[in-house]
Amino acid sequence: MMPNHDIFGLKAESPLVLMKRMARSTRATLLAKLEYMNPACSPYYRVASALIGDAEERRLIHPGMTLVDWTYGNSGIALAMAGVSRGYKLLLAAPEKISREKQDLLRAIGAELVITPADALPGEPRSCIKVSESLVRNIPNAFFAGMYENPVSLRVHSEITGEEIWRQTDGKVTRVFIPLVSGAMVTGIGRCLKAKNPAVRIIGVESVGSVYSGLFRNGVPGAYLPSEIEELGTLQASTFWDPSVVDDVVQVSDNDAFNTGRDLLRLESVFAGGASGAVMAAALEKGGEYGGHDCVVALLHDFGGYYLSKMYCDDWMRSHGFYRKAKTTVDQITAEDIIQLKARKDLIFAYPENTLAEVFEMMKQNDVSQMPIVSYNAPIGSISENKILSILIENDEAMNSKVVGFMEQPFPVCLPDATISELSGKLQQNASGVLISLSDGRLQLITKSDLIDALTHK
Repeated sequence: MMPNHDIFGLKAESPLVLMKRMARSTRATLLAKLEYMNPACSPYYRVASALIGDAEERRLIHPGMTLVDWTYGNSGIALAMAGVSRGYKLLLAAPEKISREKQDLLRAIGAELVITPADALPGEPRSCIKVSESLVRNIPNAFFAGMYENPVSLRVHSEITGEEIWRQTDGKVTRVFIPLVSGAMVTGIGRCLKAKNPAVRIIGVESVGSVYSGLFRNGVPGAYLPSEIEELGTLQASTFWDPSVVDDVVQVSDNDAFNTGRDLLRLESVFAGGASGAVMAAALEKGGEYGGHDCVVALLHDFGGYYLSKMYCDDWMRSHGFYRKAKTTVDQITAEDIIQLKARKDLIFAYPENTLAEVFEMMKQNDVSQMPIVSYNAPIGSISENKILSILIENDEAMNSKVVGFMEQPFPVCLPDATISELSGKLQQNASGVLISLSDGRLQLITKSDLIDALTHK
């Protein structure tokens, strides 16, 4: 097998992974596309390599020149990795809020950094955008790469990223959640997928205080609010922004973004950053509206290793008011987990017209001590061995009577994502069982003994 010419020649697709524990509350299939598992730990690796190749072909650049750009970190890392290995110098302007890990890595690669104030607006001379433009004008033999606004970026996301999503889902994708920084990614993927199936819905995700939500809804950018999330949102709309291929824009708070990102690691072993946490938070928020036929893709594009000093640091999270204590192992056990441990998969239940004799025989045959009474797939009551015994003591001829005349209160009903603490609370309220309403419409019964089994198997 012939080796790749360089790391940026790798053709492997970024993984598409099924979310299980975090997606319990949605009937849709939720898939995370791990773009951070590309070389350079972001989707920008393809853009950086293609951009340099395109500029070389057009004789705009040659080794020895200085590539200049502004960056939130990920695009700069990709450009530096692609450029330094081909003989280019890198000079990057970046806002001071980018993590220490990104700054250290950029310098380790060989890039020179100019740090700008995080609160500088796009039009201000001290903003990273204006600083990078000033640098390229005043440095001889320099070329402005413009990773976020280069047409190559739009082409890459249409011809590669969008095609990958379509191919990896066998054309079954119905909704895609895409981080909004520049408009190249959302527009490129949107145009690609809608050309194949106009019914595919494209949802952009940004930080609170970014411009796209206002532009999408009323054509006017919303009010600026500072955000700690890196690699998400912007205060200046991209030239590639095309609202005709976007079906919705969701804004996510810093708190929700960081804590969902931390949950991704704890619950799904997905080591992503805050922007990816925001994308997943948006997908989960909207997921309750979707049906079992939906195939939802959430594009996770930033690597968690770049934020060990920030969102993955408890002290940093506390100091910014974002810290949320992780659920204990017990709290993470849900009704769905408990059902998986049960040997019996089908609910044994009675109909109102069944006689007490029939119900008692079903109990004996199935070795159960209580049963729900169901009408048109809805629980309307329950009956237990103790209740039948008390009935017979008073009237031994009642065995041929219909159970509807003797039924007790129905079991409480919970969803599959109900925690073991919630279930225990229901069972403490004099209920001998809790019914779980599954996504396919079926019901399952959980008892105190089932909770004990789950705790001893944890």
